[in-house]
Amino acid sequence: MADKLAPRPAATLLLLRDGSLGPEAFMLQRNRSAAFLAGAHVFPGGALDKADRDVRVLRRVAGLTDADASARMGVDSGGLAYWVAALRECFEEAGILLAEGEDGLPIDGARAAALAPLRALLHAGKLSFHEFLDRERLVLRAGELAYFGHWITAPGRARRFDTRFFLALAPQDQVGAHDGTELIDSLWLRPQDAIDLEARGDLQLVFATKNTLADLARFARAKDALEHAREADVETNRACWALGPDGAAALFRRRDPQYFEIHWTDPEETGQTSVALVPGEAKRLDQYVTRIVAPNPGMMTGPGTNTYLVGEGDLAVIDPGPAIDEHVRAVLEAGAGRIRWVLCTHTHLDHSPAAAAIKAATGAVVIGRPAPALPGQDQGFAPDRVLGHGDRFMFGGLTLRALHTPGHASNHLCYLLENTRMLFTGDHVMQGSTVVINPPDGDMRAYLASLELLLAEDVLILAPGHGYLIGEPHREVRRLVRHRLAREHKVVSALARLGAAEPDALVREVYDDVSARLHGVALRSLSAHLEKLAAEGRAHSTAGRWSLVQSPAAERSAGGAP
Repeated sequence: MADKLAPRPAATLLLLRDGSLGPEAFMLQRNRSAAFLAGAHVFPGGALDKADRDVRVLRRVAGLTDADASARMGVDSGGLAYWVAALRECFEEAGILLAEGEDGLPIDGARAAALAPLRALLHAGKLSFHEFLDRERLVLRAGELAYFGHWITAPGRARRFDTRFFLALAPQDQVGAHDGTELIDSLWLRPQDAIDLEARGDLQLVFATKNTLADLARFARAKDALEHAREADVETNRACWALGPDGAAALFRRRDPQYFEIHWTDPEETGQTSVALVPGEAKRLDQYVTRIVAPNPGMMTGPGTNTYLVGEGDLAVIDPGPAIDEHVRAVLEAGAGRIRWVLCTHTHLDHSPAAAAIKAATGAVVIGRPAPALPGQDQGFAPDRVLGHGDRFMFGGLTLRALHTPGHASNHLCYLLENTRMLFTGDHVMQGSTVVINPPDGDMRAYLASLELLLAEDVLILAPGHGYLIGEPHREVRRLVRHRLAREHKVVSALARLGAAEPDALVREVYDDVSARLHGVALRSLSAHLEKLAAEGRAHSTAGRWSLVQSPAAERSAGGAP
């Protein structure tokens, strides 16, 4: 799957208008003999031209500066050229012109129709874009476009594009038309109708187009979709190939849990990295890190506990895992006599017990924090060195910095490999699920504070205690914080609705989106939420029943004492 074809910068513009049954999107059908996306229905768009960066064109742009456009896209400079390309391609391919005259008045349908014959000249290169704008005294209305998507074609395609997606409201009196050569049909469709037609085989949509339509199908008005797009936190979707569990090549996209690990382990996009999580099988993640999955899969451990070997010469083991003989053998074999240190993130029974066996076999120095005297803790864990927050452990040219992150466990540490900015998160952040916060050692207030702590760190990738590598760490941490606070809001709402309630009744209300068979586990995190509210003076418990603490103002409105 090796592919040296670099994606070409491109831009596409999704035009929306309000129809009688809801917003409609303008779509074009590509010629069935086209070399790329033959027969597919797409939005107007194409590759960037040199003309899109021409200063003579850029000076005829209104409503947006290059600095603002570049900041929105997350690039140093040159971002405004993508807005220009989207507007140019929209006129060339669809005949819809989002522009105004030098008098500031928008181009109406009649003027756009009069300019339509020039589309072919522009497309053929017989008329430059700056000449067109100058001659017709036009100004591009870039400020009307909202940047809201970023898709990169997967390796192996005949053509690859690095495409930025934009959204705009269509001018009311411009209906649009295909060019009749590269594009053979055009129509306005409700996003959901397009998806339904594709499902019946009556329309061909590529993944990025279908995904974009699905995102917009929920809006009742075109204006609402535009407002959403302006506030969108734009993600890069770079489809990638890897070897699936059966050894066959498979295509993975951002929504897949393997996505970021594939990009980290296979930066050259060869497609030869494997996504199989096989217990006992050592997988090289990068120059310094190898992962071995323990044979302890389950509801709380996912595919199994991840044990990491770090280093090029002498090795440090992070989270040795459970004391399962075959797992210990796999770690020792992968270490090949080079294991010198064992670091533990915390002392739950699926993370630290194998430390003793590895130390006995290798003489390794054990590093971590002592176990609390509570059930479910590895009371045999005896660290030779105790690390505090910010302590650095240096070996073989590498540096691991400890971050004390209590919440899931009071003695929990994350380790930041400063050389690559990979953060070993133990159970502080897990891939594919949220962490159980189980009092008394688990503490929701501490957990949220520890998540916030990570936002101040320069981290590139998360190596969790269970599952695949997690990309875009700050985005993931913010998502976890939002999730926990949203769950807390449900707790408060349930207490307001039920009044005094026992935890068993609350868990059914608060975790109504979770299978009832998991409510026993959810009850632990519910307890942590309730204790957080109690610590903040917002709730209290009497005889096992929880209630909200009313403010003095609320008590007065209810007839209570002043």
